[in-house]
Amino acid sequence: MNLSDIEVVAHTPADPTHRLARLQAIHALQEKERRKRERKFTELYPAEGPLRRELYPKHMHALEMTGTARQLAVLGANRIGKTYSVGLYFIVAAATGWYPDWWRGRVFAKPLRIWVAGRTNQTVREIIQDKLLGQPGSWGTGLLPAECIHRVVRSGGATDAVESIYIKHKDGYLNHIMLKSYEQGAGAFEGTEQDVILLDEEPSLAIYTECLLRTMTCNGIVMLTFTPLQGISEVVQQFFPGGDVGYYDNLFGVDADHTGMYGLCIGWDDVPHLSEAAKVEYSKTIPPFQRDARTKGWPRLGAGAIYPIPESEILVEPFAIPKTWPHAYGLDVGWKVTAAVFGAQSPSDGIWYLYSEHYQEHAEPSVHAAAINARGKRMPGCIDPASRGRGQRDGVQLIQQYCDLGLNLQIANNSVFTGLTETWELYAEGRLKVFSILQHFRAEFRVYQRDEKGNVVKKNDHLMDAKRYFVMTGRNIAAPLTALPDKQKRERNSGAASRETGWMAR
Repeated sequence: MNLSDIEVVAHTPADPTHRLARLQAIHALQEKERRKRERKFTELYPAEGPLRRELYPKHMHALEMTGTARQLAVLGANRIGKTYSVGLYFIVAAATGWYPDWWRGRVFAKPLRIWVAGRTNQTVREIIQDKLLGQPGSWGTGLLPAECIHRVVRSGGATDAVESIYIKHKDGYLNHIMLKSYEQGAGAFEGTEQDVILLDEEPSLAIYTECLLRTMTCNGIVMLTFTPLQGISEVVQQFFPGGDVGYYDNLFGVDADHTGMYGLCIGWDDVPHLSEAAKVEYSKTIPPFQRDARTKGWPRLGAGAIYPIPESEILVEPFAIPKTWPHAYGLDVGWKVTAAVFGAQSPSDGIWYLYSEHYQEHAEPSVHAAAINARGKRMPGCIDPASRGRGQRDGVQLIQQYCDLGLNLQIANNSVFTGLTETWELYAEGRLKVFSILQHFRAEFRVYQRDEKGNVVKKNDHLMDAKRYFVMTGRNIAAPLTALPDKQKRERNSGAASRETGWMAR
């Protein structure tokens, strides 16, 4: 029986006792519906049912980490409730003091100054304000309980936009929530001390830094909730150095060193309210290069990514590479970092596999040469053209030093645009795969992007350059790792290196 049924029965002639009972039932149902409408906060995370809180372990973990973290980033897929069920849930619990009995997160016992910010004035009004308050004229139908809303201060800007909300805490004092947007610029986040700041959607590093400074002297907390569509941005790297969240089973805390920072990713598979059919339907609308971010909350690719393809589509588990397959490597040299990537081709299907990497800082050519020779003496390789300049030994080309150390090298084609295009085509067509154990390679792949002017960002790209040399030149000189006769080895090792090409005569 619903409320309308009870109202019909209540107006039916009956004896006074039964009529009173019916009216009491009406009032009880009205109160229940009012509480459901105006106390939505208490309806979240029930103990039982298909949406019970034990089925949201990562949401629970994120809320628990507010107890120790001063900086908390929740990187979430779309439709998993990162804003409503994590960020704003924490804000409402702190502002009202209505902590549930299962709460293990931070508890405040003083008047609070709270900022909640979003990307634009429009998104703040249509998303944050609506989720907190409900629709204009129906304040209290959002996550904030109606009985706790003391006063709402409208903004002088857009119609129905709210600037501040004063909340009655269960202990009698008022807490102040101010709504802000990134459109106001970093300057709008300067000045006053704040106890709690929620940044919904990813801010600029400048805004994030200002917010962090606002909470320093009061042991406050800055929480971020967003889908990482900008890839391994400067903000993301504060919490996930290198961006390797998947390596840690999609759960990685940076609080181990007591830095007060904690990062967490929540994906579609971490929530019970999305059916498999819904996941399939939603995923059809997602571009491949955004798939990891929108379905897993993994910060893989931003708008400036050079290779807009999910990492999961190019990685393969390691396997034994036959010596009879054609092998080669690309070598990028430098004193700070010297890197090489090794590849081989499967004759049966023509797929190239990048199966090994060398990545060494501040070492002499002899160290690098030994590491390369260990993977196959006299394997054909191609080297950064810059190696024809003067090297680490006065008056001697760096490429000559490597040839003297027994490497079989050729100058690589260093056409950047063509190399990037050919590499992308190999990835897209499934003709270039990468062993999952190449950790340095994967870290560089995630941050390999163009800047706002379209130029390749020359930072942490040593293996990316080595791969480009391999694609442009290494594939053409690849050869099986078959053992050479001793006499032929001696002849090769004593051969003169070409000053023009830098490779040993055969």
